[in-house]
Amino acid sequence: MTETPAFLDSQRPDVPDIVVPRGVVPFFLPRRPVRGRLVRLGPLADALLTRHQNHDAVTRLSGQALALAAGLAAALKFRGSFSLQAKGDGPVSMLLADCTESGALRGYARADAEKLALLLAATPDPDAAALIGSGYLAFTVDQGNHTDRYQGIVAIEGTELADMALHYFETSEQLRCQVRLAAARTEEGWRASALILERVAGEGGIDPALTEAEQEEHWRTALALAATLTDAELLDDTLPPDQLIRRLFDLEGVAIDRPRALAYGCRCSRQRLSGILEGFSPEDLDDMSVEGDIVMTCEFCNLDFRFAREDLRSRRAG
Repeated sequence: MTETPAFLDSQRPDVPDIVVPRGVVPFFLPRRPVRGRLVRLGPLADALLTRHQNHDAVTRLSGQALALAAGLAAALKFRGSFSLQAKGDGPVSMLLADCTESGALRGYARADAEKLALLLAATPDPDAAALIGSGYLAFTVDQGNHTDRYQGIVAIEGTELADMALHYFETSEQLRCQVRLAAARTEEGWRASALILERVAGEGGIDPALTEAEQEEHWRTALALAATLTDAELLDDTLPPDQLIRRLFDLEGVAIDRPRALAYGCRCSRQRLSGILEGFSPEDLDDMSVEGDIVMTCEFCNLDFRFAREDLRSRRAG
């Protein structure tokens, strides 16, 4: 029997207390139709990705999803959470990453061990399409119980996660952008990063003297400069994000905006999980109980929460 009933205990086991102050660095090319964001998770990537013992191919995909979710969330005005979800019939049946308006980041990948082993035997370094298979990609903004959720869904198209995201923006948002994602195990641990460029519509800060053809030329120049970026540069902790942005776009007069912090952001708690258990019948709770306890595992941070069955019985009876 625990000293504090589960429904009164809002605590959780310790998790990494990591904040990356310049996790997302926005930038823009003044009076030109280009804006972007550089995402660097730094040590936060290792803290999030090593909570689960996945194969490196799955971990790399998860890292890319985390960097992408952080970069897309930073461009939105909302209160709540922004999530990226991919579901398919491949070895990774579920890929999820979400980020709050304050930069709290979390994610996980659900992999089928047998399917993954078969894939790896045939393809030692599988791409995202092989890992996820046929399915859909969804982006969701959830601002709480009293507001409608916004969700956009498209069929998965493309080889890598960046291609899948571009397909979504082209078909659902009619937004022209470029996405570069990188995640890898380095000497310092896992790292993940993203570079996102957007072509701004012909208003709002763009030089009105620029013709459409000239605006298009500036966009293509930005794409060409971004194409020179290497994964090693994206993941290099010793290369500050501002310096990397200027290295790419300094000749275009790049301006760097206010950075956004990212943090370890799993929101699990005993109170939240206890509320889930309250939805089960007494019979179901009995079936879930092992030696008088029910153990629930948070899929995001992979922590176990143990509830005394008798405490839950008392709560339901009350």
